[in-house]
Amino acid sequence: MGHTINPFGKKIIKVATDFGGRELSLEVGRVGFRTSASVVARYGDTVVLGTVMISPEKAPGLDYFPLSIDYEEKFYAAGKISGSRFVKREGRPSDKAVLIGRLIDRPIRPLWPKGYRNEVQGVATVLSMDPNFRPDMVAMIAMSAAFMLTGAPFEGPVAGLRVGLVDGKPKAFASPEELDKGSLDIVLAGTKDGIMMVEAGAREVSEAQVIEALEFAHKQIQPAIALQNELVQKVGVEPQEYELLKPDEDIQKRVDAWLSGKMGANLRTPHPERGDIVRKLEKQMFEHFVSEIGDNFEELKDEYEEAFTTALHKDLREAILVENIRPDGRKLTEIRPLSSEVGFLPRAHGSSLFTRGVTQAMNIVTLAPLSYAQMIDTMEENTEKRYLHHYNAPGYTVGEVRRLGSPGRREIGHSHLAERALESVIPPEAEFPYTIRAVTEIMSQNGSTSMAATCASTLALMDAGVPIKAPVSGIAMGLITDGQKAAVLSDIADAEDFAGDMDFKVTGTAKGITALQMDIKVHGLSIDILGKALDQSKAGRAAILEHMLSILPQPRAELSPHAPRVETITINPDKIREVIGKGGEMIQKITGETGAEIDIKDDGLVMIASPDKKSIDAARQWIESITAEPEVGKIYHNVPVVNVMDFGAFVQIMPGKDGLVHVSEMSEQRVEKPSDVVKEGDKVTVKLVSIDDRGRLQLSMKAAVRELKDKKEPDAAS
Repeated sequence: MGHTINPFGKKIIKVATDFGGRELSLEVGRVGFRTSASVVARYGDTVVLGTVMISPEKAPGLDYFPLSIDYEEKFYAAGKISGSRFVKREGRPSDKAVLIGRLIDRPIRPLWPKGYRNEVQGVATVLSMDPNFRPDMVAMIAMSAAFMLTGAPFEGPVAGLRVGLVDGKPKAFASPEELDKGSLDIVLAGTKDGIMMVEAGAREVSEAQVIEALEFAHKQIQPAIALQNELVQKVGVEPQEYELLKPDEDIQKRVDAWLSGKMGANLRTPHPERGDIVRKLEKQMFEHFVSEIGDNFEELKDEYEEAFTTALHKDLREAILVENIRPDGRKLTEIRPLSSEVGFLPRAHGSSLFTRGVTQAMNIVTLAPLSYAQMIDTMEENTEKRYLHHYNAPGYTVGEVRRLGSPGRREIGHSHLAERALESVIPPEAEFPYTIRAVTEIMSQNGSTSMAATCASTLALMDAGVPIKAPVSGIAMGLITDGQKAAVLSDIADAEDFAGDMDFKVTGTAKGITALQMDIKVHGLSIDILGKALDQSKAGRAAILEHMLSILPQPRAELSPHAPRVETITINPDKIREVIGKGGEMIQKITGETGAEIDIKDDGLVMIASPDKKSIDAARQWIESITAEPEVGKIYHNVPVVNVMDFGAFVQIMPGKDGLVHVSEMSEQRVEKPSDVVKEGDKVTVKLVSIDDRGRLQLSMKAAVRELKDKKEPDAAS
């Protein structure tokens, strides 16, 4: 085995530690010579390359931090070639890759100083994947370590851990099978002192179980954080020079002075009235400073606008922390007005409209046979997905002109969260053999549209007659903290999200939690604050659920008349080939003549779908005739004679199954020649008398006549 030579003459540096029962190592200097920093993280057979590029100067004209983090799936990492017939190289990232990129970004972004405008790009590339656990948290550690090595003002390190509940106890790096079977799949990312991000899917777990998993995970990530600090010391990282784009203190003072007495109680009104007042106030402020400064104001307008926003946020935060008054006048635990309706789209299989304050979500559910399930072909998975949730939020929902395009990272993230919220209550395909697509069309936005999507989706699924195990509601919790005092807010609106320190979304049934997503803007939260937010969210979810059930208390008993009906039968798997036929000829004939759609599983489960019951019955009868097994003692009526011989006649009792009626079994009277009794094409009634050890069928016409006569005579006597 050879050794890599570093062209810059630097040593390859490697550090390692025990992390959750396996060795975690971080290595620098083997690859990525021209990056700002690159780290190879190894954990078991999983190898992830984390690379970072940082522009040495500020990007001109930007009013935001230009950070991008991408997660690259490589099929070779899993020893796979894409199953697509036409595309074999990796293309656009899968939804899962986008979601993992967001997962890594969310705890890292808040740890950069406000006003940093250098362009930053991070890429986590999975080079080798151990199938015993998911590689996403190894990728997060690789990315954090790479950022630490750049010398940029990143206030990490961070580390992440995926935890499952196995036998009721938290387990780090649980296997995919354990996560699928368990009641909790939770990701925590944090620093040495606090929690930065939480993401979870669950099967109605309690708040106490979530807190236990979070405490366990935060303790378990500490070796990975210490390892990154050790690597930084060994490498001898030198801090980068940088310049922050800070607001002009003099401008802030002038704006604060002009706004004195104009905010406070004047702004305590619900949206959209509050928005109108704020815009009017900002316009008056601009007019004031234009008259004071003159033509030079246009060059400074952005700075005055930023100063106005800073003052607005400060006013909001102080009102909540000091007076316990929210910007729209609500109490800290109060939920905005709710209204909903279902079944308002006549051709949809299920539809709903959920409105909370100014936030409004429309959800439409479509049912289809299982053959319409989505094929998932990624580095980690090669499977089918039968429950899909899609989320759309065009520009008009926030009052903007915006070009339409394909879903962005935010839309994909919100789709995933609402889908995950309901996954655990979707009935299994054996009980409800349908592909289910729920689409949320956001109509208006003012905070927490993903939770509105969850509530709207629940109502639309019930309207469609999907027998979900329990209805799910969701709520977004916020936080305002000054370091000493903390106020937890139920059902946050946009203004509280923009000015606040946390966005914590919680979904669940009356029994327990089904999904979580938490992001913060401060440098880590304690378990105590998260526990308070979880407890407060429980009452909020219950209130929202009570409203939803007042609209539709349970799934409808009948499907929409426009939805396909799906019926199932089970056949011998050995008969699947006969139903399909050579080159698919038989199944095409069945679907073509009956109009039904047919999907056959490898275990012999056959699903027949059509809006027309007659179509289903015809297809079922055809399939049963193909797959039926001959039954000794059974009488077969009106079956054709297919061949007449000197010693008897062959009769087809079912497709592909011929039996012999010997000349002696044709009639009670003696028969000289079989052709005197039957000819080819005649329809006769026969009884299957026996099947010999070679599988040959022995039929009798006279036994059939005798049995039918015996059955009829007692009836006549009675």
